[in-house]
Amino acid sequence: MTSVLMVLTSARVWTLTDGTQHPTGFWAEELVVPYTTFTEAGWDVTIATPGAKVPVVDELSLGIAGGLPTSTRRLRARLEALQAVLEHPADLHDVDAHAFDLVFYPGGHGPMEDLAHDQTSGRLLTERLASGRPLALLCHAPAAVLATVDDAGHSPFAGRRMTGLSNREELLNSFARKAPWLLEDKLKEIGVDYSKGLVPLRPHVVVDANLYSGQNPQSSHKLARALVDALS
Repeated sequence: MTSVLMVLTSARVWTLTDGTQHPTGFWAEELVVPYTTFTEAGWDVTIATPGAKVPVVDELSLGIAGGLPTSTRRLRARLEALQAVLEHPADLHDVDAHAFDLVFYPGGHGPMEDLAHDQTSGRLLTERLASGRPLALLCHAPAAVLATVDDAGHSPFAGRRMTGLSNREELLNSFARKAPWLLEDKLKEIGVDYSKGLVPLRPHVVVDANLYSGQNPQSSHKLARALVDALS
């Protein structure tokens, strides 16, 4: 059976430049859609967070920003069904990522707060990229690759083709104008060959050898299907 390590943020806030803490977590669609796609393919999914802290959903992803009411109702119902799984995550700091066929990072603003600075996650990403085995990051989750930058300012992701939430998409959120940094800018800063779709908020997936990435929540299904097709 194909096994997936799904790494979720455990952050509950995103600290902005004025010191305010914006409530956040993982983005509902970016967990639910890939998780459902993988399990329907017969795959086994293990959820892990830093310190095995219980992750929380960003409530914005269950409101207008998360789609039509019919869609967000389905997302909420699916999260309720997954509550027992979410309440008992593995500890990212103890898990053996080599034991999994796929490592998948969903987004939400949470990774900007914790995974971007988590050295254990940074080592996992560095080793996974070098292994040639599938690694996928969605929307804000590429923020986690910032933790791979060494003391000399180098990252193994430099020169690799990736996508992630664009500046234009981020700034659709009014609070993002107080962001300490924007993901697109940071990825380019560390040397990532950043790619984005021509039209914001439309699915855009980039595949560079074993590295898979999706630009936004709308890319959740396309990215998950690309992985199922590649690993089946």
